[in-house]
Amino acid sequence: MSGLSIYSGLLVSTGMMLFAFLLYAAVISLLERENRAAMHALLLLLPVIILFTGPVFFVDYAGEWLVTGMLALSWFLILLLIFPTRVFERKLIMDDPSGQINEKTVMFSRKLLEPGSERYKKYYKEFPAHEAPDNHFRSKPGLLNEHAAFYDPFAFNTASAILNSVKAFHPIVDGEPAQRTSDIGPGKIASSIRKWILREGAVSVGFTETHDYHWYSVIGRGEDFGNVAQLPHSHAIAFTVEMDKKFMDTAPHAPTVIESAYQYMRAAVIATEVAMILRKLGYHARAHIDGNYRVVCPLVARDAGLGEIGRMGLLMTPSLGPRVRIAVVTTDMPLLQSSKPDYSHMIKFCRICKKCADVCPSRAISFDDRKAINGVRRWQIDQEACYTYWCIAGTDCGKCMSDCPYSHPDNLFHNVIRAMIRNSIIFRHFALKMDDFFYGRRPKAKPIPKWLKSN
Repeated sequence: MSGLSIYSGLLVSTGMMLFAFLLYAAVISLLERENRAAMHALLLLLPVIILFTGPVFFVDYAGEWLVTGMLALSWFLILLLIFPTRVFERKLIMDDPSGQINEKTVMFSRKLLEPGSERYKKYYKEFPAHEAPDNHFRSKPGLLNEHAAFYDPFAFNTASAILNSVKAFHPIVDGEPAQRTSDIGPGKIASSIRKWILREGAVSVGFTETHDYHWYSVIGRGEDFGNVAQLPHSHAIAFTVEMDKKFMDTAPHAPTVIESAYQYMRAAVIATEVAMILRKLGYHARAHIDGNYRVVCPLVARDAGLGEIGRMGLLMTPSLGPRVRIAVVTTDMPLLQSSKPDYSHMIKFCRICKKCADVCPSRAISFDDRKAINGVRRWQIDQEACYTYWCIAGTDCGKCMSDCPYSHPDNLFHNVIRAMIRNSIIFRHFALKMDDFFYGRRPKAKPIPKWLKSN
């Protein structure tokens, strides 16, 4: 090989670029404790070296046709992956829900029904189809029960203690506002509230007008059971808090239920603070936190521009996927509607991915496309199957949340991948195949941290 031609130099440079990217991916994966992904990235380094330097050594014998062919093929594939097909894609129809959800029909309300009580008898007279599946989950040990499959005394009792602490906030989620409205303008208050929520540890905040479909039709829990849920609040503040990736990667084992409870607590602290601040400034405001909702939080968060509802029925956020908890504060203070980005690419990715459906232990997530339910195209999980598994495992599972390709950490590497998914339908399919290759189609649960194990 007498010297590199311009084509040989470009081929080697392309190989070096791919080599550097794979090496970077391996380092990031090691830092994220993704040993399989790191190993697979390192294994690809040798083929890259061979493919992008090998042809150069044969130039003196076979001419440059092999070099130019490899160079043309590699750049054709690269340009194919990064070409912005989004501008040519058919726009998805994103419907607003019609009607309201009766909170009494939600599994978290149904689990509170006491067999033999008047409320129990009245409920199953109204919803007879729910009795058989509900008796099935009642036959299982139950959430945080010592006889459940993944019972751990420290983890389960810690989660129970945190959830009981959340209940301590229930009496202060609402209250009477100050008699005099503050002289501070609503716009300035809203700006300060947004910054305060982010300072308190939230990862995203948005504002929206309230709509009928945001509210439950009937309250299904607590002392106000059976009452109308809707309040005369014109606006809502929605925010998300991040669930720790290391804990969630142990799903469906005990650390997930600790993390779930802990983030419910963090969200409750922030939401009740904000509601109290608004009331002290003279506005009506109510915090909506775990076990004490009047609104369907994912729908409010969607309309506040924080994400879109995905295949698993959870809010898909652009930088953390479903790996968040949500809380909402409703108020009569006027708020400027947050911009609502086009997140249809996440729905399009959910349509082809189906990883959450593959890994769901209860098979509660549909493999089918969105269907018209009450006039709205959406996915609906089998909540009875999902909750029954919770009652077997003793945890709130979280396997779908953990293994979603969008749930990878919010860093440069994964954000570039997310940006490319947004940009190109071709890259969406490629990214899904690569996610399966690097992380596995059905990833195994990560080991539980030693300090969390009781034995």
